[in-house]
Amino acid sequence: MLLLHLEGVDEEAFARQLLPLLKDHRIVRRNETFDPGEVRYLAVWKPLPDAFAGLDNLKVILSLGAGVDALLSHPSLPRDVPIVRFVDEELTQCMSDYVLCNALMHLRAQSRYQKDQQNRNWSQFYPPPAWEISVGVMGLGVLGSDAVERLVAAGFSVRGWSRSPKKLKGAEIFSGADQFGPFLSGTDILVNLLPMTPQTRGILNYDLFRQLRRDRLKGGPAIINAARGGHQVEADIVRALEDGTLGAASLDVFNQEPLPASSPLWDAPNCYITPHIAAISNPNSGAAHFARVIKDFEAGRPLPHLVDPDRGY
Repeated sequence: MLLLHLEGVDEEAFARQLLPLLKDHRIVRRNETFDPGEVRYLAVWKPLPDAFAGLDNLKVILSLGAGVDALLSHPSLPRDVPIVRFVDEELTQCMSDYVLCNALMHLRAQSRYQKDQQNRNWSQFYPPPAWEISVGVMGLGVLGSDAVERLVAAGFSVRGWSRSPKKLKGAEIFSGADQFGPFLSGTDILVNLLPMTPQTRGILNYDLFRQLRRDRLKGGPAIINAARGGHQVEADIVRALEDGTLGAASLDVFNQEPLPASSPLWDAPNCYITPHIAAISNPNSGAAHFARVIKDFEAGRPLPHLVDPDRGY
């Protein structure tokens, strides 16, 4: 039996997509009557407090999200059940589109030209070519690796940083705490695609901003955060934008969503806000993905994209 616990998703529509793909399985929604002890698979998104109640015979947890921090922090999460993270081509493509769009916007001095337009000021400043600007990507999982590939193809000088060593074509890779400072000191546009863990919470702070390279981008370095709101100290971003430590910031995620009207980020200079739309898990793709994982698992094949609860991703 597969139980759908998809908060904020149309479970009826999701079940209709799954039914022809899993004809030999019973698929139940939370509002139906069923025996929790018969549930073998749980498809979950934004788990409520009772998400795991009575599910004593689970074999696999299927997360509709690429990020699993809300799942791993759930107090009733069964620690002995494998968790499969959702990896989807559309989500990856959209995230890389967002990163590349904003990196190019900062490269081409959009903040400067926007001010000039508002002031009716004709000032011909010529931005540098992409290869003179270094884009540093923090987090080199599926999303980060694809973003690196796209940034390299666009002509940027690209560097990446992750917890463990990686090899990515065309990019200079840094890893571990010892190489974090050197990574930052050569970065003009910083992209955050890290997983949300206790170690990465609040990583985008004033001390980090001061370590970014300051002599390439006109107006100062820029940041792009499309990972989690918990990664950023929002008061530090406002401070850094106001005093010139940062030249610009592109933010798609926030500590509180929707972003309150009272947040000073709305009025911070050169702060580009989008309402958590960089990329989203597509339920249509999710249904096909879940069905494939279940079939492969029952055929004895290994589970893909397994989450390591100790690492947090």
